[in-house]
Amino acid sequence: MPGRIGRSIATAMNDVLALDRDRWTAFAARDRAQDGRFVVAVTTTGIYCKPSCPARRPRPEHVRFFEAGADAAAAGFRACLRCRPDEAARDATAVSRATALLDAAEAPIGLDALATAVGYAPHHFNRLFKRATGVTPAAYARGLRARRAAAALHEEDSVTQAIYAAGYSAPSRFYAEAGARLGMAPSAWRAGGAGETIRWTLAETSLGPLLIAATGKGLCRIAFDENADMLARRFPAATVVPGDVDFAALAAEVVALVEDPRRQRDLPLDVQGTAFQEAVWQALRAIPPGETRSYAELAALAGNPAAVRAAGTACGANPVALAIPCHRAQRGDGSMGGYAYGLDRKRVLRAREGVRDRK
Repeated sequence: MPGRIGRSIATAMNDVLALDRDRWTAFAARDRAQDGRFVVAVTTTGIYCKPSCPARRPRPEHVRFFEAGADAAAAGFRACLRCRPDEAARDATAVSRATALLDAAEAPIGLDALATAVGYAPHHFNRLFKRATGVTPAAYARGLRARRAAAALHEEDSVTQAIYAAGYSAPSRFYAEAGARLGMAPSAWRAGGAGETIRWTLAETSLGPLLIAATGKGLCRIAFDENADMLARRFPAATVVPGDVDFAALAAEVVALVEDPRRQRDLPLDVQGTAFQEAVWQALRAIPPGETRSYAELAALAGNPAAVRAAGTACGANPVALAIPCHRAQRGDGSMGGYAYGLDRKRVLRAREGVRDRK
């Protein structure tokens, strides 16, 4: 029994040390995504800061970590007047409350009402929300309505019923917002893509055969190790045909991303996901070539810092590899994490961007 207790204590201490190492790494990198998740107290100055504080970094032995500013204050530290760490925690709480309000709302909530509900000025909160989630409150709400519309189109007896079930005030708003997000016409979406034509090709690349497919609006599937039969099963009600000459030019742009993923290409996309998935995908597209983001950072950028596992799942659900560069996502400890098409491919893509992965 004493030995078992000793091992339990040792395991707990190792967990604490690992957490502190991760926090030090975030602090040293001035990681804005970690603001509001913990504070850093400096014993030589008696001040506590948020992780992204621009002040000069102290020596590690002079640092203590606390879950919240109140804990640091109780230990005798005072808030930094430069980075104002207590405001970071307040900002994170406000964004979390706002997303909860939007998730639960049956009718649209305007920016003024949303900002008032969480205690901020509208224009300031609009910028704050976008910095934290990657999208504005209005865009976040549109994503929710589009997700509900996609579900309702499968469940309701008519498109009109689905429009109102999804929270749209009128059919015109549905066609203006959801139609564009769903990529295809609402009636076609409800019928599983019936009436849509998807062009495809199987391109040879240095990393193996790459399936490239697109609707008339944009790329809907980019995947290694898939073929036309698998594409047809993914879109059973659509007409799947080989690509023509015009499509070949689009496919060439995708192949170029394999050989040089540093290329910046704003390729047209026709993909659908939940509001959270789409926020993660948008955050991935915003990562500059040669840089990476942890799943925790992506979760924070998508508006739910606690949804780290869901952020990893969103990366795995990415339907258009390379165009949405999920190979730039990694674990918080700097290791690569997973990749739908194999870690060898992920390692090569990252190396071609200049990322030096841990062994």
